[in-house]
Amino acid sequence: MRGNGLWAQLRRPPGGRDARIMLLAQGVDRTGSGVWAAASVLYFTYVCGMDAGRLGLLLGVGAVAGIVGSPLAGRAAERLPVRGLLIGCHLLRVATMGLLLVVDHFAALLLSVALTCLAERGAKTLEMLFATRIAGERRATYQALFRSVANGGYAVGTGFAAIGLAVGSTTAYRALIVANALSYLLAAMLIRRTAEPAGRGLVAAVPSPAQEFAAGGGPAAVPSPWRDRGYLLFVLLDLPMCLDDSVLNVGLPLWLIHHTGAPHAVVPAFLTVNTVLVVVLQLRVSAWAENPRGATTAVGWYGVTLLASCGLIALSTGGGPLTASLALLAAAALVTLAELMRSVSSWELAVSLAPPRAKASYLGVAGMSQSVQKSAGPMLLTGVVMAAGPAGWLALGAASTGLAAVQRRASLRRLAALEASAGAAAGASASAVVG
Repeated sequence: MRGNGLWAQLRRPPGGRDARIMLLAQGVDRTGSGVWAAASVLYFTYVCGMDAGRLGLLLGVGAVAGIVGSPLAGRAAERLPVRGLLIGCHLLRVATMGLLLVVDHFAALLLSVALTCLAERGAKTLEMLFATRIAGERRATYQALFRSVANGGYAVGTGFAAIGLAVGSTTAYRALIVANALSYLLAAMLIRRTAEPAGRGLVAAVPSPAQEFAAGGGPAAVPSPWRDRGYLLFVLLDLPMCLDDSVLNVGLPLWLIHHTGAPHAVVPAFLTVNTVLVVVLQLRVSAWAENPRGATTAVGWYGVTLLASCGLIALSTGGGPLTASLALLAAAALVTLAELMRSVSSWELAVSLAPPRAKASYLGVAGMSQSVQKSAGPMLLTGVVMAAGPAGWLALGAASTGLAAVQRRASLRRLAALEASAGAAAGASASAVVG
């Protein structure tokens, strides 16, 4: 990464050929997802004829299914090959997209959306597991490349969707669904060309003697993330740390429309600022989190950056249209910077804080953070933060800064404990070999 541009890194990513194919597959997948994200609400409203109540139920059920998808995928990856599971998730999404084309009953649509969201979150967790294996210690660099590719794919996808939405016919909407399904199929075909990382579904490489023996000298039991209070604390603290996504996509647009005099034409610029900054800065920011200690530092800066962004949002109500527009655009830039730091630090810590013998199931639990945020984040912003006015934004920023500090300290303590445990296990292993 050092001294190399984005294109050079994409040609020679951490993990070599398999990583290059996986990044291409992820770019294709996110292009199709961008098409569907831009068209889905309008499709269900105008083509399927849903009212706001049914549409809300549909999206809510999908969000809940997404929450379940991450731990299920992590658990399955402890027993089955990650590559095969990932291909299966993509093919399931092909089938559910095809189901949308042939059914119009609400129950069937509900099932289709739920399975789509389940497979989508499962696929994202499995991609994370796959990348952690093939990229190894350079997983932060891989994550940076993935986010650049993903944002580019979403941008291309929304551009394609804009063409279909401009036509506005039922045929055009169905063509967008077909395009999305084809993207999943192509992604599955690309992943089929990769090799399954050594160790089947296990994220950790073949365990070393230090990992094979517990302190008592016997084989180490595989722990459960649901009984690990320290890791569950990390996941719990990570939930509000994902709110930058809702701030950018929900909070900023609604605040501009209802609480400032800024022109509505500024709203699309938020996404433009986000896309450009992710492509330009993701690799540089990922350098801060190339190791667990660096990731904890990035967590601290995340809170400060989000606080500054919330301060600008609160101040945007006090000026004219130009002042409000500049303040909100600057806030969008700071939210994006916070997002960049959170994306690499959350992944690095989720991997580093998990025990070596059960990383797949642990990462599956960690993957729930994004799904829960997508479900609860918009309601928190609209029902609590924005309802309180500028003071609500300041409170959100202050709370995020405090929670980031707590997560940083908790992560440092757990890292120290894991290092001590690894040292003890190494000593026990050496004693067993000598004996």
